[in-house]
Amino acid sequence: MARKRSVIDLCLTPKTEVPAALRYVVSTLTWVAVIGVWSLATYGGFMQDIFLPSPTAVIKAFFRLFEDGTLAQHIWASLQVVVIGFLISSVLAVPLGLLMGTFRVVQAGLEPLVNFIRYLPVTSFVPLFILWIGIGIEQRIMVIFFGTFFQQLVMIADVSRGVSKDLLNASYTLGASRRDALLHVLTPASLPGIVDTLRITMGWAWTYLVVAELVAASSGLGYISMKAMRGFQVDVIFLAIAVIGLLGLFTDTVFRLIRLRLVPWAN
Repeated sequence: MARKRSVIDLCLTPKTEVPAALRYVVSTLTWVAVIGVWSLATYGGFMQDIFLPSPTAVIKAFFRLFEDGTLAQHIWASLQVVVIGFLISSVLAVPLGLLMGTFRVVQAGLEPLVNFIRYLPVTSFVPLFILWIGIGIEQRIMVIFFGTFFQQLVMIADVSRGVSKDLLNASYTLGASRRDALLHVLTPASLPGIVDTLRITMGWAWTYLVVAELVAASSGLGYISMKAMRGFQVDVIFLAIAVIGLLGLFTDTVFRLIRLRLVPWAN
């Protein structure tokens, strides 16, 4: 009879599943440690409030902005920018990325330009977007789109390129047309990688939010963060950062659930 493996043995063995309860305990302890160090640094007087606000100050800022409706207004404004920009980017990048990774002629036409553009800093285009589009929500959406589209395109093309050619040859042998092979073989085989790509780039979309709301914005979490910086309201800056992080975690969880539902065979 095989001996029962110890918890330490499970934790130190590569790619070995550990009990769910253990994962939750470790995750909780990590957050307790972070908040503990933060509390020690602020309540212990090691850091001044102007540089690092205490947890109590951030919680008070939350209730202050929540009660007057300011926080909900800015969260909604940022959600619109991120979601619309991300959706437009994804709707275009998924089919183009599949084509780019499947057909060499499409790859030859798009890859040099895409690889050049994706290394350009998004911040350098903000003045141009303001000049071309204006200072409305469209400019902010364009920043999110520009920051995610070209990365999505390359990653989805790599996913499509990684699908085994044997799958396509087998479908041809069974009488499938090239259209059938593309729609019913290559696309489903690429789906797990596509969902993972969308999940990763959704995180990038949230990181570009502050850049999008940095200039000429009148609402959004990035806007209130920049406004708070001018007034040395560090508690509000930390609150805005925390809310962006929580929204990012929420969208990440949504993509995890989508993956479980959409491609259960790949989990």
